[in-house]
Amino acid sequence: MAAIDEALLKLTEKALGELDQTDDEAGLENWRTEYLGRRGALTEHMRSVGQLSPEERPAAGQAANAAKARIESAFGERKTRIDELSLDRQLEAERIDVTLPARRLYAGGLHPVTQTLRRILEIFRDMGFQVAEGPEVELDKYNFEALNIPPEHPARDMFDTFYVNPPSVLLRTHTSPNQARIMERVPPPIRVVVPGRCYRYESQDASHEWMFHQVEGLAVDAGLTMADLKGVLVAFAQRMFWPEVQCRFRCDYFPFVEPGVDMSVQCPICRGKGCRVCKMSGWIEMLGAGMVHPRVLRNVGYDPDAVNGFAFGMGPERITMVKHAIDDIRLFYGNDLRFLAQFN
Repeated sequence: MAAIDEALLKLTEKALGELDQTDDEAGLENWRTEYLGRRGALTEHMRSVGQLSPEERPAAGQAANAAKARIESAFGERKTRIDELSLDRQLEAERIDVTLPARRLYAGGLHPVTQTLRRILEIFRDMGFQVAEGPEVELDKYNFEALNIPPEHPARDMFDTFYVNPPSVLLRTHTSPNQARIMERVPPPIRVVVPGRCYRYESQDASHEWMFHQVEGLAVDAGLTMADLKGVLVAFAQRMFWPEVQCRFRCDYFPFVEPGVDMSVQCPICRGKGCRVCKMSGWIEMLGAGMVHPRVLRNVGYDPDAVNGFAFGMGPERITMVKHAIDDIRLFYGNDLRFLAQFN
């Protein structure tokens, strides 16, 4: 009996001594297996109690249970301590130095074309024009026929059209259909600008996109002349570019105006001296315009002998390219943040 008690005492002291030297979870698990596992030293000792005589067995069992309770209690305390040390090491490794400068927050910004579009609308609002919108999926009636472009008209070759439901429903090729839509609903006088997306079935290159924006302008009243049109467009150019900008008007053809003109402005990059952007001409073509064709007025029920009007159409992408010396329209919709971030 004395031998068993002495062996149990040595086993307990050895187990507790090694437990004190354990300082990580892996070592603790190895210790548990060695002493408290199914084949551990303490478990084997408790099995040996069953081999004692019936008179010795109760006292030896109580001593073994007491030793096991002591060892398990020490194991629990050591595990709690190691868990605390492990948490402390993890918190230290993940510690945030609040004295370091914060990471830069990147805020979104308006697309460069949107910035230009808003500026265009702001200028025309200041001149008394209202802003209206129209459908992007349009009827042939408004996109072509109401604008003096009947089915057999050769001017249809100017527009490469996406048809949704041929031949009557299409994606609008310009914002001009809103001329007819607005004049059908509103009696003169009218002063309105219409921004929006347009679509044409054409190959993409540095100066052409299948989707682009336009701003259509329309004014209808009694006594309007080409001088009024020129005055509005020159005032717009002076605010869009710089106050002394020179404008040039030349004859051009558009089916829904007569006479028609295109307007060019001095190149904003070289101020008319000649550069790569303006191809050394000093001028940049900016928009098309003209006096509303009498047939367009009759198509919506207006009397061309009583009222007349002027119309113009410009591309915000074109203006943005000119102002910032951008030579490829595809950059606007390529989703390259390095390009877009330059305008924020």
